Amino acid sequence: MAIEIKVPSPGESITQVQLSKWLVTDGETVEKDQEIVEIDSDKASFPVTTPEEGVIKIMVMEGETVEVGAVIAVINEMSGNSQDQKSKIKNQNDSSKIHPDEPKAFPVQNTPAHPLTSSPGSPTPVQTASLHASPLARKIIEEKLVNPGDLSNAFPGKRITRKDIESFINRKKESTNTMTFTMSREADRKKMTTLRLKLAERLVAVKNQTAMLTTFNEINMQAALKIKEKYSESFKERYGVGFGLMSIFTKAVTIALRDFPQVNSMIDGDELITPRYVDIGIAVSAPKGLVVPVLRNAEMMSIAEIELKIKELAGKARDNKISIDDMKGGTFTITNGGVFGSMMSTPILNPPQSAILGMHKIQERPVAVNGQVVVAPMMYVALSYDHRVIDGRESVSFLVKVKELIEDPVKLLTEGLDPIKLLLDL
Repeated sequence: MAIEIKVPSPGESITQVQLSKWLVTDGETVEKDQEIVEIDSDKASFPVTTPEEGVIKIMVMEGETVEVGAVIAVINEMSGNSQDQKSKIKNQNDSSKIHPDEPKAFPVQNTPAHPLTSSPGSPTPVQTASLHASPLARKIIEEKLVNPGDLSNAFPGKRITRKDIESFINRKKESTNTMTFTMSREADRKKMTTLRLKLAERLVAVKNQTAMLTTFNEINMQAALKIKEKYSESFKERYGVGFGLMSIFTKAVTIALRDFPQVNSMIDGDELITPRYVDIGIAVSAPKGLVVPVLRNAEMMSIAEIELKIKELAGKARDNKISIDDMKGGTFTITNGGVFGSMMSTPILNPPQSAILGMHKIQERPVAVNGQVVVAPMMYVALSYDHRVIDGRESVSFLVKVKELIEDPVKLLTEGLDPIKLLLDL
């Protein structure tokens, strides 16, 4: 029986998508629920999985644009004889094990490592490596010529699956994705993804359709860094997630937006919408480009809840698992160019939002503190805003409020109020 694989609808307004990359080859035997192709829409990338196991026949090539609902592949289900043969092979593999829990020794062929799976400083390949791996994983290891020793180091003590190997190979690709210059005058040419085309369109529209300005300030990060250094380990033990500066900035922004709600507003036709909630978009660099997943009702979240949600969304973005629902909405955005070494930049608005905060690299600089010149860890911050919605006074005051909260983190606990005044009921 043949099963058609159709392009699922990624959203109501999307009628066409682009086939970004096939994860299998034509004629390959695939498992049930195996990811077989990556689809790009103008809002997100997502994988398509198989409903049943069988042999796949690919109908559409990579890079082609197709309609939602179009048939892109056909799965020919395995016959009874094929199923029996597969079960027989599986039983033979299982019976060859000395103990059910003992990993099976997997021989390494004396062949050169695949370029994608080798890197300078990698462990020297051994003659044999005991890998606890699924049968399909072993098949992929043979086909891709992956060094089992590298896999043992990457997944110590874990039963290695197909997804683990694919993730391992993708990480290697990203780490070696550099240009090799030659003496030729050739140039690489490839079609832009639907996501990149839509992003380009939106960025140009922002410049043409908004009155965007940027205001700057600098923040002494010493107090925040001391908290991070002192409590990071105990924080991770309790919540299972690391403690980062993004959560502190997110908390500070939600408090500042309460005092300056205009910064949280947006234009809709001839009306100004000011939500009574704060949905913070966190700009994340993903393999397909920049995406902005949203923390909904961030004003109600604790620091730990913010960290857990950021970790979840960032992980989905890196694995190309981010959905359109994860990126819908948003009333304000934070982007951190500092992770790439940026000292200062003017972040561009994420429409229809009216403001975006840019964080940058922390660098020690001489500054005046209480009449003395000291060396302190300083960060430049930038607020880009739509002047049609936000006046200069509000934008500057908002950024100053964020600065005050970061430099005195105790105020994050008291919602921006002076803790001494609270103590004295003033």
